[in-house]
Amino acid sequence: MIGNGGTLDGAVIAVAGAAGPAGRATLLRLAEAGATVVASDADPARLVEAVDAARYAHGGATVTGDTVDLLDLAATREWAEKTEKEFGRIDGLVHLVGGWRGAPSFAEADPKDWDFLEKLLIRTVQHTSIAFHDGLLRSGGRGRYALISQVGAHKPVANNAAYNAGKAAAEAWTLAMADSFRKAGGEEGPQAAAAILVIKALVHDAMRAERPNAKFAGFTDVKDLADAIAGLWDRPAEEVNGQRLWLTPKP
Repeated sequence: MIGNGGTLDGAVIAVAGAAGPAGRATLLRLAEAGATVVASDADPARLVEAVDAARYAHGGATVTGDTVDLLDLAATREWAEKTEKEFGRIDGLVHLVGGWRGAPSFAEADPKDWDFLEKLLIRTVQHTSIAFHDGLLRSGGRGRYALISQVGAHKPVANNAAYNAGKAAAEAWTLAMADSFRKAGGEEGPQAAAAILVIKALVHDAMRAERPNAKFAGFTDVKDLADAIAGLWDRPAEEVNGQRLWLTPKP
């Protein structure tokens, strides 16, 4: 396996929802750190672009892409098993699958928004965490599951009821995974970690170019998010397991 001599040299990390701006930044950062990166997204064309960008930005990096239906548990398990079999290990799953729907007011909330968001924000977390759980435990202390959450999970607002509830549920599921890692570790402590990175919103260069006068207060740049994700492997599993890492001020 060819690495770049970085801090993650030899690690194998899967990224779900890899074709958006945050995904692209994460692929680049992980490849730069020397990881083998296995990306997935529901949009094949955008996925190819994201994978190619990361691969060509870092010569020698192994970056691959798979179109996976994360709403299908069997397909998600197959992706996890294929990844571990092909590369010999699996050291991480970064969950970047997202989506948003809001309402003009609480009374105007459409329950159909929950049906849409439950699939993207919760079902994909359930399936990826279940599928990758055992493989992360087999990685010798290096396994990490990273969920990107949002401040509204902790301070819900009237027009975002469905979105905030979905993020809160995804956090609870991830913390249950962290408890599983804790229990599996016994007296030696967890040998893998599930952590939550909390943001207000994300910003990237194209957004700044479109709105040069906007301040984007409290927003997290996708490059800073990628740095925080990569940093999960710089700390012991016990230190990050079950933790919420705030990338924006707490409400």
